Amino acid sequence: MAGEGGGLFAGFRVLGRFSGHVPHVLRYHGRHREFYLAAAVGRSVHTYNVSNSLPQDITCLAADRMLIFASYDNILHAFARNKEVVHTYEGHKARIHLLQPFGDHVISVDVDNVLIVWNIQSEEEYLQVDFDKANFAVSAVLHPSTYLNKILLGSEQGSLQLWNIRSNKLLYSFPGWHLAVTTLEQAPAVDVVAVGLVSGHIIVHNIKFDETLMKFQQDWGPITAISFRTADGHPVMAAGSPIGHIALWDLEEKKLLCQMQDAHSTAIAGMSFVPGEPLLITNGADNAIRVWIFDGPGGTGRVLRSRMGHSAPPTRIRYHGQNGEQILSAGQDGTLQCFSTVHEKFNKSLGRGSINKKKSKKKGLKLDTMALPPITVFASEVAHQSDWDSIVACHQGYITCTTWNYQKTSMGAHKLRPEEFSKHKPIDIYATVVDITSCGNFAVIGLSTGQVDVYNMQSGIHRGCYGKERGKNCYTSRILTLNRTATTWVKDFWSNVKMLFLFFVSEYSLSYVLMILGSGILGIAFDDFSISVLDIETRKIVRTFSGHHGRINDMTFSPDGRWLITSSMDCTIKTWDLPSGCLIDCFLVDSAAVSLTMSPTGDFLASTHVDDLGIYLWSNRSLYSLVSLRPLPADYEPSMVTRPSTCPVQDVDVAGDEETCDEMMEYVSPEQLGDQLVTLSSLPESRWKNLLSLDVIKKKNKPREPPKVPKSAPFFIPTVPGLIPRYLAPEEENNTQSKVVNLGVLAQKSDFYIHLEEALSTNEYAAPLNLLKSLGPSNIEIELRGLAPEGGGSMEVMLSFLKMIGMMLNKKYNFELAQAYLALFLKLHLKILSSEPNLLEEVSRLSTQLEETWIHLRTLFSQSLCVLTYMKSALL
Repeated sequence: MAGEGGGLFAGFRVLGRFSGHVPHVLRYHGRHREFYLAAAVGRSVHTYNVSNSLPQDITCLAADRMLIFASYDNILHAFARNKEVVHTYEGHKARIHLLQPFGDHVISVDVDNVLIVWNIQSEEEYLQVDFDKANFAVSAVLHPSTYLNKILLGSEQGSLQLWNIRSNKLLYSFPGWHLAVTTLEQAPAVDVVAVGLVSGHIIVHNIKFDETLMKFQQDWGPITAISFRTADGHPVMAAGSPIGHIALWDLEEKKLLCQMQDAHSTAIAGMSFVPGEPLLITNGADNAIRVWIFDGPGGTGRVLRSRMGHSAPPTRIRYHGQNGEQILSAGQDGTLQCFSTVHEKFNKSLGRGSINKKKSKKKGLKLDTMALPPITVFASEVAHQSDWDSIVACHQGYITCTTWNYQKTSMGAHKLRPEEFSKHKPIDIYATVVDITSCGNFAVIGLSTGQVDVYNMQSGIHRGCYGKERGKNCYTSRILTLNRTATTWVKDFWSNVKMLFLFFVSEYSLSYVLMILGSGILGIAFDDFSISVLDIETRKIVRTFSGHHGRINDMTFSPDGRWLITSSMDCTIKTWDLPSGCLIDCFLVDSAAVSLTMSPTGDFLASTHVDDLGIYLWSNRSLYSLVSLRPLPADYEPSMVTRPSTCPVQDVDVAGDEETCDEMMEYVSPEQLGDQLVTLSSLPESRWKNLLSLDVIKKKNKPREPPKVPKSAPFFIPTVPGLIPRYLAPEEENNTQSKVVNLGVLAQKSDFYIHLEEALSTNEYAAPLNLLKSLGPSNIEIELRGLAPEGGGSMEVMLSFLKMIGMMLNKKYNFELAQAYLALFLKLHLKILSSEPNLLEEVSRLSTQLEETWIHLRTLFSQSLCVLTYMKSALL
């Protein structure tokens, strides 16, 4: 396949990606009179109308009133209408790290210290300036307000330079402060710019007189972003830091106004006040975009709205519910989130687990000692989710399991742990797996000692304990516990309060266990990279798969239970067909998938990958295109597939489809699978079911009076001559239509009649049968009426028709057509059959054949009904 997807699954889009390390840009649309936010997310630009993706991750972003400029490596692109790439600029030999729109031009600077001015429309290079890295390494660029054709450059050496782009001249050099410049920002006042330094100093400088107006310092490291508030007369400057704090400075009082600590968990990448409004927009590498509003006392801001995903890679994902629209995700950042496959506005963040939520709020994010470790395994159930907690999760190396409320989008009320450890925390005992019963009433928790505990989800009360402390590991799948060597599987039948114990011994230790809901099929992954599928009812291994070359991270079943999809550390995702026991699809990704989940509706496969913040959706191509599901050869080499971007893939890869279709062999279904099988025709019921009721149907549909031909009105209406004008009365026509049937038509032989005559000598009845199958019910009746002598037929043709029915019964195909045609023939010609010995003998032979066939069918029906009744009533 091409780089967009495998044979069975094709990349669709990625969820949970909202921001990166690239600063966002704010642009004003004059016609819409609205501000638009553009943020770089991987290979795409988000304006909350997603743009087309670029081949690589975006490294720099800028915007003017019409276009959005994005660069990757040494190539610069311009987006129009937030979607399509309209311009491409190529000329740099190194990675671009600075961009600045400049009227009809755009300025780009690469890491080799080469500055290029591009003409936006013609895509031509207007000017190129090379700087010496040892003397002036460009680290920031700014177009000062009202300075025509001029740009201000900051350097890592600390000096500033003012250039005239039109004349290509250096106008002035500022000595600087002998510290690297990290950012430049235009102040609301003309000729004034703010300079952020690597030491944490902020210099408010007048570039017209080369005079420093103000100087501030913050102790959080280099200045990453600066923005000025211009709304409602508040002269405030905001400055970002590498640790996620924001400082607000009062420019009138020349002092610190307030601090917004832990605004982001990582460095502040971009920050901008919305002109004319008390709103501050920030983004960071923690995969979050936040809008802060300053409407409270003290000058501090609060979060008005946000878009956020995991700040650390997710480790486990599962679909929530049966509609396939929500995906629950647990990440290394300790949060539990829900992502919608429909729209981002339906996303939910259930927060971070904490021992004491009140104390955690007081201490903040960085100093929170009450925070629980990251979630390793969780389970959810939609039943009773509006009544009580519906999610249970266990944490890394922690014995206490937490409950979560999906409706309230918060941590639940209960903390589940065994009673013997309620007063002290064990050292080497922790919860390894959890699950919830399908009724939503009970949570089952497996411990590292092999013990299984059952808790009530509504009250959090301990309800039972199963198993013995035999091994070191415990795996569960729908209330199943597994130990390392002699493994005990415990399946709980809640309705009869019975326990069923199954034993299984393996020389390899288990790494993962998964069970199909509503069935007894269990998938087991071993440390030797093999997979076994076991039937719990028969207690036998029904399938064994091998082919992975790394540890199996996760696996999932398709909703119908036909496919088992596995992911491994060898960076492959494989699909195994359970009925055939073969590998039917395999594709390679650039980063190993750590978790998989299949949609309950079967339309998407979701995956998370090593060191990646997104959740990737792969569409099931078998639902909308022709896909070959033939077994792959043993020496099959999977191709590398590019993971999808945030832009949904809508165009189908036509070339890939044609290639797949060429590989597939065209299958033509035979008319009959076997000589001993009774086969029906593929004709609709309307062709044969109402043949015996045609006279009744015609009687109901017969019109009460024959249709009258409308009289055509003359162009000039005739009048009677006289003093008084009168219209001429129409003359009544007494010409009546003849009711005598023209027998000349009936005297001709039909094609069906001719084929039956020829079949008397050749004994081949395929041609008359196919012709009869192509006719409608009324035409069939006419053809059968014409077989009798009074209709222009003969006894030999009637005998030929009976032999055709006998052939159909002997070959046991078109079974329902033979019954319907024979019934209509007997209804029309019963008197003739009783008076002709040859015809009567053939009818007796057909009666014997029909009786034998029906006895055979009745025996098969009885056997099937007995087996079905036993399966429904027997207690297995």
